[in-house]
Amino acid sequence: MATASIINQQGSTTGSMELPTTLFDVPVHRALMHQAVLRQLANARQGTHSTKTRADVRGGGRKPYAQKGTGRARQGSIRAPHYRGGGTVFGPHPRSYAMDMPRKQRRLALLGALTAVAAEHTVTVLDSVDLEAPKTKTIAGMLQEMNAKGRVLFVLGSHNVPLEKSVRNIPFAHVVLASNLSVYNLLRAETLVFTKDAITEMEGLWG
Repeated sequence: MATASIINQQGSTTGSMELPTTLFDVPVHRALMHQAVLRQLANARQGTHSTKTRADVRGGGRKPYAQKGTGRARQGSIRAPHYRGGGTVFGPHPRSYAMDMPRKQRRLALLGALTAVAAEHTVTVLDSVDLEAPKTKTIAGMLQEMNAKGRVLFVLGSHNVPLEKSVRNIPFAHVVLASNLSVYNLLRAETLVFTKDAITEMEGLWG
């Protein structure tokens, strides 16, 4: 059974807790996790890239020179692909990169990612946060006290505006709601900080 340290707002360890087995002790399907990451990255693409073919490039309506008698190869337009300023062959055009994935597979991939990161002992539970106003110095001090390494991901059960505004000034830290948690976010982070209400929210969603 996976366990996590409980810290306070100052970053000091106040205890430990057992993580729910329905979230942090399930089979890890690496193939599904890989597919979930590819899906998220693909769905984030805008697909607005565009190039012009020889039919779209302006000009080239008249033959450059006569068909016969010049000794040169016949040419029909100066907008052919081999001319400078001509159209592009097989260039990209606007399209959707959206990928679909069954809901059950997405759920298994996410739970597998939670289990994988918990096995690496990178999960910490934040007891409570009581910030009257955004204070980046407080959150930075907490991360320093808990010896946070690499990218830090805060997972919240509900919006906490002072905390979110405090974290967004730290370049290596990021905040996400439990309902918006993804395999990509989990695998990118090296240190995970869950609030207690985030654990409860995830149990209600996927437990």
